[in-house]
Amino acid sequence: MFRIAVLPGDGIGPEIVPEAVKVLRACSGLFGLDFTFTEAPVGGAAIELTGHPLPEETLALCRGSDAIILGAIGGPRWDHLPLERRPEAAALLPLRKELGLFANLRPVELYEALLDASPLKQEVIAGTDILVVRELTGGLYFGEKRREQIPGGERAIDTLVYTSSEIERIGRLAFEAARSRRKLLHSIDKANVLESSRLWREVMERLQKEYPDIELKHMYVDNAAMQLVNWPKQFDVIVTENMFGDILTDQASVLTGSIGMLASASIGGQVALYEPAHGSAPDIAARNEANPLATILSAGLMLRFSFNHEAAARAIEEAVARVLADGYRTRELMQPGCRELGTAEMGDRVVEALLKLKEGSL
Repeated sequence: MFRIAVLPGDGIGPEIVPEAVKVLRACSGLFGLDFTFTEAPVGGAAIELTGHPLPEETLALCRGSDAIILGAIGGPRWDHLPLERRPEAAALLPLRKELGLFANLRPVELYEALLDASPLKQEVIAGTDILVVRELTGGLYFGEKRREQIPGGERAIDTLVYTSSEIERIGRLAFEAARSRRKLLHSIDKANVLESSRLWREVMERLQKEYPDIELKHMYVDNAAMQLVNWPKQFDVIVTENMFGDILTDQASVLTGSIGMLASASIGGQVALYEPAHGSAPDIAARNEANPLATILSAGLMLRFSFNHEAAARAIEEAVARVLADGYRTRELMQPGCRELGTAEMGDRVVEALLKLKEGSL
């Protein structure tokens, strides 16, 4: 039996997470998998219930589970709180740190049916298939932060810190990922300016000697941002530090037609966490408009990485592709000639496509 911690979170989280659970339940029956789901509050929802964005009970549930599925965290309602109590800083980042989740995997794959959904030219994006490996527990997000008074005002300080061992473990994971794909790895840094990036590049070059079959290319982050939208097919696996990865993966969502298509897996510890790359979108919460596909695809990554069930993971991906090919869309993906569905209805369509795939009728 696989124990899954379910953390809906805030905004559209309580709408999209049930659709991923719905799809996992369907996989349970189709592939003979046994899941139990236990829900717990996190983020702003947990502040309202307990006064803290990451209650001890929620953290204990996560530690005792086999995998975690998370919706989204945060929103304007809690933006007035001090940093140490805000949902993003006091729930998501500590959750990653406490569980040892040092690597975030974000596949950037364009479904053929969404070629027209991207603002970029079809000939530029067709065939895009990138895996971004983002370091998740170091860098500016976890370095010392402080403010101090200076003559004439205030000074804010955020410290960017990386150790060679932190870089090595994420680098090794990226090299292994490249070995299972096209054997090409782009390491993204800012070594012309930052000392942390110079160390990053040195460690990557040392690691490359252990992976002589992998071609390693270095690229400055500003150039990488341009190249992602100019010539995305040059990339296969990208590895980069925390903040660069955060920015570049959101940018890469343009290649897929919507950030609502971008799944992610945070791995490295004993319990992995799966979540969509997008935010809580409070402006469309409780309106049955949110796109659940990134969360459903994140559940597919769970089946692949946590439960080692490649067949079920591929079935989810194929079911999503079929639903899109049949012309079903949520509002932000709507195109002429397509049929608009709500959040729950889109989840239903994916389940139907799964059943047909298993029956061999697709």
